[in-house]
Amino acid sequence: MNTSATMAGTALCGSGFLAIGVWLHFAYPGYATLLPEHAVLSADCMFITVGVISFVIAFFGCCGSWFQSRCFLVIYFTLVVLLFLSEFLLGSLAFVFRGGIGRMLTQELKYGIEKHYNVSDRGGFLTPSVASIWDNLQVDLQCCGVSSYEDWYDISAWPGERWVPQSCCRSQYGSMFSEGSGDELTNVDCRKAGNPALLWDKSCGQILQMWFVQRLHIVGTVVLVIGFLQLFGLISSMLLFCTVKHKRSSKTYKSYSPTVDTTLNRNGTSATYMDD
Repeated sequence: MNTSATMAGTALCGSGFLAIGVWLHFAYPGYATLLPEHAVLSADCMFITVGVISFVIAFFGCCGSWFQSRCFLVIYFTLVVLLFLSEFLLGSLAFVFRGGIGRMLTQELKYGIEKHYNVSDRGGFLTPSVASIWDNLQVDLQCCGVSSYEDWYDISAWPGERWVPQSCCRSQYGSMFSEGSGDELTNVDCRKAGNPALLWDKSCGQILQMWFVQRLHIVGTVVLVIGFLQLFGLISSMLLFCTVKHKRSSKTYKSYSPTVDTTLNRNGTSATYMDD
């Protein structure tokens, strides 16, 4: 029973990851284009991949538990061990090379801004463009650029210019605002003014890093729960494997039946009373 519950829990976790991945794909479409060269590293793709792998592994475990098949149990045990080792290896590499990974992500985001930002291309509902995603992100988070507002200087959308998109401007300024008084009143374009005081003072990378650090305890809890389920699944599968092997090799094995056991006890008690 514990083994079946563990397999079912693994299947539920896989289904949960798959559902989160599908939800991210449709609720926040197109965010993979922020990393044009590594779109497979987007959150929705990773959740869907982990969900499918977990669901397939749980399928072998449930089949092995239900049919008491040693072949399915061995496959389940092998897959869980490989998954556990892969997670440990990837986690260790990510921790050791966290600085390099951070720099790589920063460079990829800047490359997307420099080469793929196009003001006139807004994309569609299911596949928004890089420009649409960056504009929405900067307005929602009230940030500008990956590391600073200078990331927008001299990009392919405006080569040789020190401009920023309108989404970098503070809400009170907008695209155009008036500056001066009386006859000296002039219209100033916030995008082209070159005045950092008119722009959001924080970078998007800084805000996203703070958001992740504030929720680091949630990530740690999820990782511990997944690790516990995998470890418990390994132990349960090996115990069930040994039980199935013992049942098939033992010549004196008889299945336990509460009805038969009660009948035998009653008969034994009656015989004792008659002897007395």
